[in-house]
Formats: sequence, C-alpha cells, structure tokens
Amino acid sequence: MGRNMAERISRAGHDVIGYDRDPQVSQVADLPALVDALELPRVVWVMVPAGAATRAVIAELAGLLAPGDMVIDGGNSHYTDDRPNAETLGDKGIRYLDCGVSGGVWGLDNGYGLMVGGDDADVARAMPIFDALRPEGPRDEGFVHAGRIGAGHYAKMAHNGIEYGLMHAYAEGWELLEAADDLVTDVPGCFKAWTRGTVVRSWLLDLLVKALEENPGLEGVSDYTTDSGEGRWTLDEAVARAVPMPVLAASLFARFSSRQETSPSMQMVAALRGQFGGHEVHRKGE
Repeated sequence: MGRNMAERISRAGHDVIGYDRDPQVSQVADLPALVDALELPRVVWVMVPAGAATRAVIAELAGLLAPGDMVIDGGNSHYTDDRPNAETLGDKGIRYLDCGVSGGVWGLDNGYGLMVGGDDADVARAMPIFDALRPEGPRDEGFVHAGRIGAGHYAKMAHNGIEYGLMHAYAEGWELLEAADDLVTDVPGCFKAWTRGTVVRSWLLDLLVKALEENPGLEGVSDYTTDSGEGRWTLDEAVARAVPMPVLAASLFARFSSRQETSPSMQMVAALRGQFGGHEVHRKGE
C-alpha cells in the first residue's frame, strides 16, 4: 500500500524517495540516507506497522530531521500514540500530522480516503500531498481535516469499526440466501442486482460481487478471519464513552468465533439443553 501511495504521489509531479528495510524495494540504504536525500524543508511519510515499529521510526527521525521538517504518520496507529509522537518531534521543532488512510490495493488508481489530524497550518502545507493521494473530485469527498492531533487516526478507527459491521451484514445476507437454495437459484445475481439503484449499494458490495464472480461458492476459502486491531480499539472507545455499538461487537466476536475449531460456549449450551430439557446432545463426529 505504501509503495502504491508513493507511486500516486510521484505521478502528481512530486519527487518521492522511499526507504524500506527490504533492499529489493528500497531506494536508499537507511533512514539517515533518506533524510540526506531530501531537500529542506523535508516531509517524511511513515507507513509501517502500528505500535512499537512506528514509535521507533519516529524516535529515530527525531534525531535526524531539522526544525521545520514534518512527519506524517499514515499507518493505522492508535490515536493515543499521536500526542506522544508529536511531542517527541516537537521538542526538536519538527511538525507532525496523523493521517488515517483507506483505499487498500485499489488506491493507486482510485485514490485514497484521507482523515487528517493536526494544526491548520501544517495541513495546508501538506495539502499538495493529500491532493495527490485523494480521489479526483471535490476535496471534501475523500479528504477531511478531522481535528487536532490524533483526530485522523481516531476517525480511521471508527471507519474500520463501521467496515466490520458492513462486511458482516453482507456476509449474513449471503449465508441466508445460500440456505434458501430451494427457492433462490441465483445468489450472486441477487448481489449484483443490488449494486445499482438500491439502498444497500456500496464499494464493499461491488467487491463482494467480484469475489463471487471469481469463486461463486467460495470453494477453498477458509472461514478463519483475523482482525488487525482497529475493531477492538473502536469497541474499547465505545465502552469508555458509553456509546452502544452492538453491531461492531457482534461482528468482532464473530471473527473470534471463526478461529475456533469448536466453540466451548456452544458445547456448554448443548450440554445445558440436555440437562434441563432432555434435548439430544450430539457427540463430536456425529
């Protein structure tokens, strides 16, 4: 994703120099070489895994960059990391923005949705980069200066929580239609029909249709589903702020269930039904 973003910025006429620990894709040997290769005042976009990796890169940049330079964290960092990162850099006179980015592997051609946190002047300074990355069209469709430092990553966190719920709603609808095979004979066609003119149309629905066109029965696709953390963070925030988010909670817990070969809780439910009602309790393998 970072390489595609660099390519899109380059296509807009900006000079881009990329560093990665993989020498096969890196243009320079290390971070000091990257900093030396950039003209003052520098803008360094950090796109590495959230948490310790991002904090380590920003701490190293704090010792390499000069006052007036800028760092933009475009990864999926937790918003609580942004203020400490900004302070680490601010002590050296280095500016900081946090930017939540959505668009995945399609962003190179379609553009990226951007959610930015930071000071007005810093956002204005970096706007040529954001304009290069965002989709074509009105700036407020695909870009938002969401608020102060941390707001960009907070908005992206909420975005990903919404994404969890949307995906699971589509998935449940697909499962129900597949179960009604005595009545519904063209399940992929139903979803494709919904992509135009309906209230449930979306880009996620378009991608679902694409997945079914490539593999109508999802043959060979494991139900094991990971989560990258943002759904958990969003739910933590919901609890802390007493905001009910039952849809996100259900979709996140469904992902946890997908990783269990058997469900201990459902084993207990079956056992209890056998105890109080004499209901049949099936054994493994039956």
